[in-house]
Amino acid sequence: MLGQHVLKNLELNEHEVFSPPRNDLDLTDSSATLRYLEEIKPDAIIHCAAVVGGIQANIHGGGSFLTENLKIDHSIIFSAKKCNVRNFIYLGSSCMYPANRMDPLKIEDILSGALEPTNASYALAKITGAKAVEAFDSDPGLNWKVFIASNLYGPHDHFDPERSHLLAAIIMKVSNAIETNASEIHMWGDGEVKREFTYASDIASWMVQSLPNLAKFPSLLNVGCGVDHTVKEFYEIVMDALGFKGKIVADPTKPNGNLRKLMDSSVARSLGWDPETSLEQGILKTHKWWVESKA
Repeated sequence: MLGQHVLKNLELNEHEVFSPPRNDLDLTDSSATLRYLEEIKPDAIIHCAAVVGGIQANIHGGGSFLTENLKIDHSIIFSAKKCNVRNFIYLGSSCMYPANRMDPLKIEDILSGALEPTNASYALAKITGAKAVEAFDSDPGLNWKVFIASNLYGPHDHFDPERSHLLAAIIMKVSNAIETNASEIHMWGDGEVKREFTYASDIASWMVQSLPNLAKFPSLLNVGCGVDHTVKEFYEIVMDALGFKGKIVADPTKPNGNLRKLMDSSVARSLGWDPETSLEQGILKTHKWWVESKA
């Protein structure tokens, strides 16, 4: 999802962009990745590739979320280092932080406590990748940074029930309920845990704008909208935006996940990060894209 928005913003800013499809370049193949980078000699890499999913996908995926992402990151990061790529942005994730912290999360909190069990495999892979990038950023000739994103949503999100993240799943549930004249929708968990969701295009735009200035950035920084809501509130906001008047039925037998994952993104804001898309606007844009993609 984010990669699609990064591509669009790079092209709008008239960069020469290389983004080989999976059939042309297997990013788990270190030799092939190195040969590709040696051929194109990029000035910068924005690394968004990962095996991702929501709670259900993480539970079913098991250790593959660790092993596959470790392969991808090892291939890209070490190939880029061998090619001496000067500018590198690695997409981190808020799941890198310890579970159930109620205060806004700061960089120094990473590795200070236990991870949330349902996405620990993915989190461990992202922590490993982030630490490798941080280590290479100590080279004065390299500008290698980790942008730790909050939960993201927007066009190109997954709307497969097995893989979708929370907000895409809610948009899909509410839209389907409207189409079928249903009177209720079902919600995983008790709806009281809180999440921060940022519109993907806003982050993509800022990543591209930041490329010329990476030398001024810290090795790791949080990038989130700075506001969180309970899961139930997200349901209510989507229902209001799409005009659904039905009932929410909670299923407390399903896992809630982390109690909260709000990040402190004040450093990014001091460097110019200023997301412009409101939650309501983003929901409507995402729903419109999903409906049109099915047509």
